[in-house]
Amino acid sequence: METKSLVDGFQPNNTADERGQSFDSPKEESHSSELSRLGAWLWWFAKDQWFLIGLGIVIIIASQVQVPLEHQEQKQTVVSYLSVSIVFFVTGCTLPTKTLLENYTRFLVLCFTQAQCFLLTSALAFGVVSATASNHDFLDPWLLVGLIFNGALPTTISSNVVMTRQAHGNTALTVVQTTIGNFLGPFLTPLLIKLYLSSGAWYTHVLPSTEGDFGSLYRRVFMQLGLSIYLPMIVGQAVQNLFPKPTATIFTKWNFNKLGSLALLALLWQTFDHEFATGAFHSVPTNNLIFVAFISVTNWTVWLVVSLATSLPWLARPDVVSVAYCVPAKTLSLGVPISTLFFASIQSLDEAKLQIPMTIFQCVQVALGSIATIPLRKWVDKGSQQSS
Repeated sequence: METKSLVDGFQPNNTADERGQSFDSPKEESHSSELSRLGAWLWWFAKDQWFLIGLGIVIIIASQVQVPLEHQEQKQTVVSYLSVSIVFFVTGCTLPTKTLLENYTRFLVLCFTQAQCFLLTSALAFGVVSATASNHDFLDPWLLVGLIFNGALPTTISSNVVMTRQAHGNTALTVVQTTIGNFLGPFLTPLLIKLYLSSGAWYTHVLPSTEGDFGSLYRRVFMQLGLSIYLPMIVGQAVQNLFPKPTATIFTKWNFNKLGSLALLALLWQTFDHEFATGAFHSVPTNNLIFVAFISVTNWTVWLVVSLATSLPWLARPDVVSVAYCVPAKTLSLGVPISTLFFASIQSLDEAKLQIPMTIFQCVQVALGSIATIPLRKWVDKGSQQSS
């Protein structure tokens, strides 16, 4: 009896211990589960947004080590041609020829997008500059001119194609839009810039009176279009049609289509390497750089919202994504030569200041465009599931 009572006396304590364990265990499991979910989300974000992480890395590298100034021109030529060629060779190998040709005949969509790329964005940019210029002592006049230059540029080439593909948009339509836009750019952009700079505003008084020779600009741009866009695209199409199965295996199963993203990172590296090498970022006050970055984010966001609002009522979701990437994006590959050739007697420091808004906008559009692939991709996939 005593033994039994002793045993019985110990049972409540054992039960209490077991209860204590049962109360602590869910908390530990919940904490571990939260850490596990956080780790899984971070891993997913790193895999999905590896390009954005890579952009941060190349900017850090460019800020610390630069190619010597005497080799900047050779570096720019080699990297620009090679990077854009890789992007469009990959595109040629992955886009069906029939789909590409069909999108070249969509005249209404093409005119709709190009009108926004040139007319809408340039007008809105000029409005922002006019409002900012009301304070004569705040922003450097060359930065104001640079904002006008940026608004009048055609859409960019490489990043549009890469990000439209990542967002599951109509990549073929984006290719068509970018090639047409960059064909029109050398003619329309100088005219728009000249129109806005003829306003006689105080910031235009720093501009030289003579303009450069645009013949060399046309030769350079159209040679680049032919050698780094059309030729690689044609070669890629030939490879795809001659060797369809190996091409599909290499670029789809083995994910070699990511070569285009790596090439775009190289293109962005050479842009920031040039700006840091010339000391352009040190030539203007820090508050001016912060303001230009803020304006760049605002411009890109407004242009994106307008393009979405005007295309949603009448275009399919993949087409809307294509338009949404083409309208707010601006190409630095045309902006730099135009800024160099537009004025014949511009000083190197002023030229560097003029290019700062375009360089900062390049970073902004790639960063925000990369993040935007997440909701846009989900939206497109949801529409595909509903239609099926």
